[in-house]
Amino acid sequence: MLFSMLRTTISCGCRCAGKGFQQSSHQRPQLRQWFVKRNRSSISVEAGSPSTPTTAIAVPNAATNRIVGRWLLGCSGLVVGAVVLGGVTRLTESGLSMVDWHLVREMKPPQSESEWEAEFSKYKQFPEFKILNHEMTLPEFKFIFYMEWGHRMWGRLVGLAYILPTVYFWRKGYFNRSLKGKVLGLCGFVVFQGLLGWYMVKSGLEEKPESHDVPRVSQYRLCAHLGSALVLYSASLWTGLNLLLPAHKMADTRRLMQLRRFAKGTGGLVFLTALSGAFVAGLDAGLVYNSFPKMADKWIPDDILAFSPALKNIFENPTTVQFDHRILGIGSLTAITGLYLFSRRMVLPKRTKIAISLLAAMAYTQVALGISTLLLYVPTSLAATHQSGSVALLTFAIWVLAELRKMPK
Repeated sequence: MLFSMLRTTISCGCRCAGKGFQQSSHQRPQLRQWFVKRNRSSISVEAGSPSTPTTAIAVPNAATNRIVGRWLLGCSGLVVGAVVLGGVTRLTESGLSMVDWHLVREMKPPQSESEWEAEFSKYKQFPEFKILNHEMTLPEFKFIFYMEWGHRMWGRLVGLAYILPTVYFWRKGYFNRSLKGKVLGLCGFVVFQGLLGWYMVKSGLEEKPESHDVPRVSQYRLCAHLGSALVLYSASLWTGLNLLLPAHKMADTRRLMQLRRFAKGTGGLVFLTALSGAFVAGLDAGLVYNSFPKMADKWIPDDILAFSPALKNIFENPTTVQFDHRILGIGSLTAITGLYLFSRRMVLPKRTKIAISLLAAMAYTQVALGISTLLLYVPTSLAATHQSGSVALLTFAIWVLAELRKMPK
């Protein structure tokens, strides 16, 4: 009897243990989820506690993307200031007034009269003073010196505006992997831009006994300097707009794909036209034919292929350089007008239509500024406005491209 009772007890215990094991196996996923939620809540509480170190890495989100996007837009605005100031420096022929380059030492301009005399004496040793400005006085030298000094200091400000926030945002964890690469590229480009600026200035300080022209920087280096600034500006603006403006949900129809290709081609043409302006400025090509639409009563001037080989005219003949800039400007206006008319027959978001309309309005304004600058023999204020207009036109072209971009997958 005792043996039968013991057997009954053991069998009941085994059945209970089996049921308990089955229940625990069913509850195991629920327990795992509970532990995960508890760990997440504890991590969030620890991150929000005041005792947590400030070096904790934050996860990129919509709020941090807005902060980074606004920072990049601010940096692109500083680049615009550098481009405009550089154009004014070129128009006032101030770019060769500082004959050496020091990263820190030149941040403090001459203070005493003896320091100014020493700086002026260094300038007198170079071709621009000997050939062009041999009658310049010290007050006149101070003006062109401060123009170039202001441009260089602005360039240093641009560098700090990129590099210092990059270090801060990187430590806070505001960048994902893709954005880290883009920001590092922008910072590297800022450094390259500064070195390229001095490389450009050096070309105007060299003795050229075989040349009978006025001393000026190489138009090739000037084009490279301006082009790198425009690339830096375009990349900063594009990245900032992508972070701040959500992509529109538009069906990828055949007409929309055509509009995107049309906008990309138009943006490239606008960029190329702005780049050709560097050759116009570098060769003073705006002063050779001051009539429009013809050039000295001819549609195609006689000296358009005066240099040999013929390819050399595109980059070194002032007549050809002005002719090319005219063609590119008219081509950009035609392309933008076509883009505007093509977009009017499509159903697009309101913000996209506004961007295209502003692009078209700016294109006609820029052409009017260019023609006025030419007919009035390139006054400094009007020429600087025309140069600034090229950046404004490029800005609207990039905005249009940002509005038409595809939804990220």
